[in-house]
Amino acid sequence: MTNFWLEPWDERGPILARRANTPQMQAHLGGVESEESIAARHKRILDGVRDGTTGFFLIMVADDPDPIGSVGFWDREWQGHDVYEMGWKVLPGFQGRGIAVGATLAAIGLAAADGRRRFVHAFPEVGNAASDAVCRKAGFDLLGETDFEYPKGNPIRCHDWRFDLKAVGGPP
Repeated sequence: MTNFWLEPWDERGPILARRANTPQMQAHLGGVESEESIAARHKRILDGVRDGTTGFFLIMVADDPDPIGSVGFWDREWQGHDVYEMGWKVLPGFQGRGIAVGATLAAIGLAAADGRRRFVHAFPEVGNAASDAVCRKAGFDLLGETDFEYPKGNPIRCHDWRFDLKAVGGPP
């Protein structure tokens, strides 16, 4: 696995978003985004970090001065329960090195330490084998398929993966 570290989300986030704003990277995320959409998401992430409802991080490696990925968790109501939703991305040139799994596990540890939620869910689109593999390797349990909307207004079919934070010292 390539050595990486997480740094708090900051003004470098949009740099990563633009680097990842390709048809290949956005294939399971509703397609290439407008600059306005990138700016709005960046603001939502910063607002969530400030108010404590979001933990979002840039993935850094020694051989690139800019972020090569991101991982985060945020508050969500799911099927009547308050949970975290989690997502990640790693640029193509850095995929296949275990970075996404390692960063996801690091973020799970931070979510557990936060102590506010018992479960983290991830919702990769059905057919997104790479994200399904990250979930499986990180120890999520596959609960099945579900209808989902991402981005808002775009219905998709997803896998519902769940990680019990109690397993890593989270709340009972």
